[in-house]
Formats: sequence, structure tokens, C-alpha cells
Amino acid sequence: MVDWLTMTIQVASLAMAGWCLISTFRDRPMLVPHLIGMGVLWLLVLGQAVATVVAMVGGERPEETAMFVSYLATVVLLPPACAVWGFMERSKWGPAVIAFACLILPVLFVRLEQLWSPVV
Repeated sequence: MVDWLTMTIQVASLAMAGWCLISTFRDRPMLVPHLIGMGVLWLLVLGQAVATVVAMVGGERPEETAMFVSYLATVVLLPPACAVWGFMERSKWGPAVIAFACLILPVLFVRLEQLWSPVV
């Protein structure tokens, strides 16, 4: 895994969560700029996933490969799934769905890092 990319994803995800929470508290629906933000976040996640798969094909593997791959699939699918759900919800709760997903994403990346390089 690329450490600086993981950190970038975590910071971008938390910034997106803050932005969506502000929209929720202001009673605003999810708009196209929110979707663009989620798209950028998803591209960062896809970049990390591709880099990780390339490293795994190159021979680097975590001890718990099946668990790692399941977490990796989750982080890849979470942003677009929640973006669609949030966009379909035309009330103030649309951005709340996105904020919730963006608060979960950094935690999932911490777990991916733990699985990738376990503490001995």
C-alpha cells in the first residue's frame, strides 16, 4: 500500500464528511458538487486499490489475504454506493449518508494498513 496515498484518502474523506455534515445541518440536499467530491475521492481509492493489487501480484502479501481483499473490495465499493444512495435521497439526509460513509472510510483504511503490515 502507498502510505502517502492512504493519508491523502483519509484527509480527503474527512474533509468530504465535514462538508456533507454542514450541508445536512443547513438542511440542504445533495448536489452535483457533492458528487464531484465523491468522484475525486473514489478515484483516489481506486488508485490505492490498483497500487495494492500490483504489489500483491509482485509478491507482497498480507498474512490474512482473504480478509485484506474483502476490506479492499469494501473500500472500493463504498464511495459509489453511498454517492448513489445519497443522491437518490433528495432531503437533507442525502448528504448525511455521504458523511457517514466518509467517516467510515478512514477507519477501513487504518484496518487495511494493519492487515498489510502487522505489528510483530
